[in-house]
Amino acid sequence: EVAFAGLKGGLRLPVRGDVTNRYGTSRSGGGPSWKGLFIRSRSGEEVRAVAGGRVVFADWMRGFGNLLILDHGQGYLTIYGNNESLLKQTGDAVGLGEPLATVGSSGGSEQTGLYFEMRHQGRAIDPSAWINR
Repeated sequence: EVAFAGLKGGLRLPVRGDVTNRYGTSRSGGGPSWKGLFIRSRSGEEVRAVAGGRVVFADWMRGFGNLLILDHGQGYLTIYGNNESLLKQTGDAVGLGEPLATVGSSGGSEQTGLYFEMRHQGRAIDPSAWINR
């Protein structure tokens, strides 16, 4: 098993689509800057795990809609929000590429797509540095 930190630069986006908002950019209408990516995608498209881990949260949350959080160990989390439906429950172990949810607009976004965020030791980190384009 490879430590999550060793995957930097080698992860795939969790869903097929176009990145329309990036980490650190300003939100339209003000408010805090983006702490993750918004990937515009078709409703119902499968959202897949970027790496193996354990589901530590799978429920609706205000501002995030249907939200799923994976713990990858060593203080790394990946966050998948705005989903139409969740396919996993808290406590489930998941493998790389395993379907977690389906794309939607449950977080209040005008567009269908996935909100994807990464955290290390509780702080948001730029997912772009981790994704292999």
